[in-house]
Amino acid sequence: MHTMTKTNTILCALLLTSSIAPAQQKSTSLTGAWQVTKVQMTGPNARTVTDPQPGLYLFTGKYFSVMMVNGGQPRPIHPTLPEVPKATAQEILAVYGPFVANTGTYEINGSELIMHPMVSKNPELMGGSVNYSFKIQGNSLTVKMLKMVMGASVPPPPLPPMIWTLTRVE
Repeated sequence: MHTMTKTNTILCALLLTSSIAPAQQKSTSLTGAWQVTKVQMTGPNARTVTDPQPGLYLFTGKYFSVMMVNGGQPRPIHPTLPEVPKATAQEILAVYGPFVANTGTYEINGSELIMHPMVSKNPELMGGSVNYSFKIQGNSLTVKMLKMVMGASVPPPPLPPMIWTLTRVE
């Protein structure tokens, strides 16, 4: 009977440990869906946006997808944009300029997240990479852009001094 109690105790401990491990692994992993919840701009025009426009980062074991709206104001909705042939460059830029769309593969090197866009709203970025520092604390992910390498033979734009805070939503 004493041996059976030890066996039951060991089995219970193993079951508890195996059910806790996936939850702990998820909290330190990028895998999942992350919603943009804060944007900090540093430098000369420093400011913090605590109610940013919609943004979602999705990570699987190897792939990522980012879709978000940069800026503090919502994009104009369809009725404000004339048909594309009649729209001015300024009207089109107001709708599509702040929209970010990138998808591809990613890798992690220590505390650096390196994204390799295969498809991007910005065609010059396809085949290039964007490097971020990143930190996960519980359900919060902080990413700061470090470097951008364009896939096309064009120089990268000046890096925006921005830090995004995201919250795990799944």
